[in-house]
Amino acid sequence: MARWAYSRPARRPSRAPRARDLEAITVPGHLSRVTALLAAFGTFSEILRVVLLWAAVAIAGVAAIDWMVRTRRVSPFGPVGRFFRQHVDPRLEPIERRVVRAGGLPASAPWWALVAIVVGGLVLMALVDFVGGVLADIYRGVSGGPGGIAILLIGWVFAVLKIAVIVRVLASWLPIGPYSRWVRWAFTLSEPILRPLRQVIPAYRSIDFTPIVAYFILVIVEAAVRGLLS
Repeated sequence: MARWAYSRPARRPSRAPRARDLEAITVPGHLSRVTALLAAFGTFSEILRVVLLWAAVAIAGVAAIDWMVRTRRVSPFGPVGRFFRQHVDPRLEPIERRVVRAGGLPASAPWWALVAIVVGGLVLMALVDFVGGVLADIYRGVSGGPGGIAILLIGWVFAVLKIAVIVRVLASWLPIGPYSRWVRWAFTLSEPILRPLRQVIPAYRSIDFTPIVAYFILVIVEAAVRGLLS
């Protein structure tokens, strides 16, 4: 009787590691910590955005009621009016004095306070987004090697130039001279960009549009340079 030869099945070779497996193995621990930090910072930014939004809505309601009390649309001698005159109006006295010195009406102080708070919230969110963008750029630059570091440095250069243009615009709205130590750097960095534009774009009714044009030019040039290096 013939015997069938029995052979054990050949053992399959172990699977070669995939590229993503190698990446998961070779990613340094500090980069994973930076990723977690970026995720936490993004969550904080979203929470802060929601909190500021609802705070602005609440403050708008307070400003509307205080304005109605000041303009006698709500009786200033009722419980609501007495509460606002005792607790809200004293906190608006600094803004009210500024409004009166500028020729405005005292009754408009709540609305100017609302504008100041909204602008402050927008500036705070812009600052938080800027810090988050810087952290993300640092992560991409460090993890991208020499090319990533070059893109990171170029992004920082353009960011400083754009901030200089914005600071110069804000300084033109405030009683701050161009030689003040707080804004001198902004004038020094932005003037070589704005001077050639003024020769091409004239002012319209004493309004200088060259900072807006310069800002968009910086955005376009930065995107083009990043595209060439990536």
